Parts: sequence; C-alpha cells; structure tokens
Amino acid sequence: MSGPLEGTKILDMSRILAGPWAGQLLGDYGADVIKVERPHLGDDTRHWGPPWLGDDPDGEAAYFLAANRNKRSITIDIANPQGQRLIRELVAEADVLIENFRVGTMSRYGLSADDLRRDNRDLIYCSISAYGQHGSRANEPGYDAMIQASAGLMSITGAPDSEGGSPQKVGVAIADIMAGMYATTAILAALEERRNSGEGQTIDVPLYDSQVAWLANQAMNFLIGGSTPERHGTAHPNLVPYQTFATSDGYCTLAVGNDSQFAACAACLSLPELGTDPRFARNADRVNNRDALVPILADELRKMPTEHWLQAFRDAGVPAGPINSIGEVLTDDYAVERGLVESLNHALDSSLPTVANPVGFSRTPVVYGAPPPMLGEHTESILRDWLGYSADQIETLMSSGAI
Repeated sequence: MSGPLEGTKILDMSRILAGPWAGQLLGDYGADVIKVERPHLGDDTRHWGPPWLGDDPDGEAAYFLAANRNKRSITIDIANPQGQRLIRELVAEADVLIENFRVGTMSRYGLSADDLRRDNRDLIYCSISAYGQHGSRANEPGYDAMIQASAGLMSITGAPDSEGGSPQKVGVAIADIMAGMYATTAILAALEERRNSGEGQTIDVPLYDSQVAWLANQAMNFLIGGSTPERHGTAHPNLVPYQTFATSDGYCTLAVGNDSQFAACAACLSLPELGTDPRFARNADRVNNRDALVPILADELRKMPTEHWLQAFRDAGVPAGPINSIGEVLTDDYAVERGLVESLNHALDSSLPTVANPVGFSRTPVVYGAPPPMLGEHTESILRDWLGYSADQIETLMSSGAI
C-alpha cells in the first residue's frame, strides 16, 4: 500500500537535523524525497560519530541514520554553474524544496524562492534558519543548544538553584526536532492550500521562534501570571504531585492530573486524609502548599520498591511510571508489541534498525521503503528518473565537477 503523500516530490537541500527531520517525515508519508548533498562530503552529520554503522568512520554515523530514511541521495555542487542549472531543472519537477543554509546563501547562487519560482510557480519553498529570513538577527548562525539557551528552554530545565541545580539542555536536539515538525505541518498546509489556489508559496521557519512557540503553558504562565517561570527539576509548575520521587530501590514518577486522582494516590500511600485536607484537596491548594505536601509523599514513597508502587497506582488508576533507560525502552516486550523498531535493508547492514514513525493510518500506512542513503548513491538514477538524462549527459556533469 502507498503512503498518503505518494506522488509528491520533495527536494531536500537541508542538512544537520531540523530540515532532514522534516524531509524524513514527508518520506515516511510516501513522498519521493531527493536529498541534495555536497560532493565528497555530504551532510555534516554523516561524520558525527561514533557510533558508526560499519564500526569505523568509513561507515555511517548513527546521527545521520536517525533523520534520513526514505530518501534518495544526489550530490550536486551548488557553487558550480552547472550544478545551479541542475537544481533549477530538478525544481521544475518538484512540489517542495526544503533548505536550511545561512540566510542569503541560496540567493547568492541564484536559487532563492523568487529565482526558482520563475521555473515553477507552484513550488512550495521552505526555509529553516536560526532566526528567520528577515530581522536584525537574520544573518546570525545557530545550532540547537544555543537556541535552547537563548529562547528560554534551558531556563526552565534542571533542578532549581535552591537544590544546587543549574540550567540544563534537553538530552536530544529538541529545538531542531520541533522546528522540523513545524516545517512539516507548514508544508502539508501549503500543499493543501495549493489545491485551491494553484500557487506555491514561501515558508519561513526560524528555530528561535519555533522554540518560543512551544514553550506552551510556561510562556502563558508568564503572559498571564506575570512571574518568570523557574526551574522545578522533574516537578510541574501547575500540577502537584507531578514529579519523580525516590523509592526504596529506585525512582517512580507520579503524574497526578486532577483531584480525584490525588485522592486515589493518597489512599495508595495509606494517607487517605491528605485527599480531604483543605491544604491539598484541590490542585490550586496543592500548588500553593507544594513545600508542605511533597516531603510527606516523598517520605512514604521511600518505604517500598518502585514496582510495588507502580502496581498499586495502576490498580487505582493513578498515572505513574518508572524511569526507563533508552535501552530498556527499545528492547522490552512492549517495544516488540508496538513495533517501535523497524528494520531496513541498508548497503552496510541488511537489517539496519530504525525507530518507527509513531503515526498510524487506517488506509495509507507509513512507508519504510528505503534506508538512509549512502552519499550520492542515487545520483544517476535520480537524473534519469526525474530529468531523463542520458549516460553521456551524466558523464559530462561528473567531468565538470557539478555532481
């Protein structure tokens, strides 16, 4: 069965993570995604190892493999005039172009949105950058960690100062990932709008603005409450108890979302009186009296092992969970049950594992058609399939250094 985007052609000129993540999602949904890379070097993340597939730097970095399945790779030198012409020819056949070069780079090579839309007025041109295409900071470079820091996320991540904590970065490049998600939804919206208007458009996705946008309730806490959000460690600024507690043999995370769940939680802890205590009965009171309540819960939870509490909370309908390692998440029985890992037939490994796309479609399932490509693996086939190039034309491009 084909994916919902079958027939959609994507030219993915991005590298690192935000753009490639968007391209991978579109490929998962059935689009034909062509990854354009620098000759001989390719995407920077091909070299971001170890670990490597193939056990040495001549293999592929795990980082690259995480964001580039369901794509074909072509190498093109966009600084070469023939390479620029080749991009324009590919764009004439494409529905979408994704790029995340420094602002002004594509214009310098005659490949801006305005330049390319002369060849394809239907083109959807998505630019991802650190600070957007316009404004006082447009020319500044940016990577995920500095965006997490400067756009507010690190200020609310980590243990509070009172516990000796400091601002922390999230353990994955979440600013990049979320910018890629925003880019994906924007591209899908633009494709739908084009069905009615018949015209393409330009999409501007800044990492900084994306990071600010998904501060979500924390941003609204400031805009409505006027107080700057602070770090709470694993705790929640608006819900109590909603954090990790030590048990006799490890940790347990409680995620109590309403008052009835709290009453059930208190009963599980053999402290039913807490559920009717006027200091704690309502969530707003629990938030205001956090410092009084949390030590009481912590003392009780330390008395028994994690699995005891998890079973008690499950039986009572109280949301709670263990802190699993990534290894446990990807290898336990539930991972098998849910199909969280898919295998792909890669040139270096006939059963390359990849983390599955979490979306389930009833009629047009997610596609796992191709592994992350080797550098330039599909250059010749793309030129034949998309542009009808002959072997002699391809040889000429190779000789010129354009591909």
